[in-house]
Amino acid sequence: AKLIFTTSLFLGTTITISSNHWITAWAGLEINTLAILPLISKSHHPRSIEAATKYFLTQATASTLVLFASMTNAWHTGQWDITQLTHPTSCLILTSAIAMKLGLVPFHFWFPEVLQGSPLATGLLLSTIMKFPPVVLLVMTSPSLNPTLLTFMAISSAALGGWMGLNQTQTRKIMAFSSISHLGWMTIIISYDPKLTLLNFYLYTMMTAAVFLILNTNNTLSLSTLMTTWAKNPTLSAMLLLTLLSLAGLPPLTGFLPKWLIIQELTKQDMAIAATVISLLSLLGLFFYLRLAYCATITLPPHTTNHMKQCHTSKPVNTSIAILTTMSTMLLP
Repeated sequence: AKLIFTTSLFLGTTITISSNHWITAWAGLEINTLAILPLISKSHHPRSIEAATKYFLTQATASTLVLFASMTNAWHTGQWDITQLTHPTSCLILTSAIAMKLGLVPFHFWFPEVLQGSPLATGLLLSTIMKFPPVVLLVMTSPSLNPTLLTFMAISSAALGGWMGLNQTQTRKIMAFSSISHLGWMTIIISYDPKLTLLNFYLYTMMTAAVFLILNTNNTLSLSTLMTTWAKNPTLSAMLLLTLLSLAGLPPLTGFLPKWLIIQELTKQDMAIAATVISLLSLLGLFFYLRLAYCATITLPPHTTNHMKQCHTSKPVNTSIAILTTMSTMLLP
């Protein structure tokens, strides 16, 4: 069953990103949604069932809106091609639909809840591969979308992702809010340089995958358990520190590259104020990444019995973690 779900996941993604017709893009998105649902609700916990229900409702609404936008556009222009989305109402509806798919502000509410209810491996899929088809659709339709609206949504996403992440203690929720603020960085540049959006998305996927895999290896779901992971694997904790700083976008690391290029492009487009605001808002993100990193590398003695038990159970570190952490720290240098 797991094999069927994962192949459907990749199939749906591939269908969406390689399609020219709106109906095939919509079909791919639907296959994706239906394939990830069992992976979210796998542990029959009320929380995960709730997460799956929330996910299903939002994604179904977003898919309906995609279909509606493409149909109104076809009705007015007779054009089913994705790149030929010209009618202003369709563009507006499509922007909101894709924002709902991605979890951009103001449609962000479902994402932290769903991520908190699903296991870490599914959380990784939800924050990386499930965001890929909507981002591609956004890139393909970007010339006809409204840049002011996109900039407004991007800055509010960066702000909200930063502010809401400050107060969290669950690692999955922190990763969800970091995802929302990164999506803000991707959206602000999409009207001016869509290739930069894709670059930002690839690097973000790499760094997030590294963080999720490390958390999965250490089996950490909250900051309190993260504090005792140094006893299991000190090297892995050190790499987690570097990867988190890279996600925050500190200069010698990989995560600085997309931010640098985006700020450069925004200043070329006479949007220095927007660039300043979004850079200042990424400091909020830096704060909670630093708190995660501090908790990961602090050396606390394991103080309770379950922590004692937890210290001796650890999964083996696989090669993909090594490759991903190396790339997410060393790519820019």
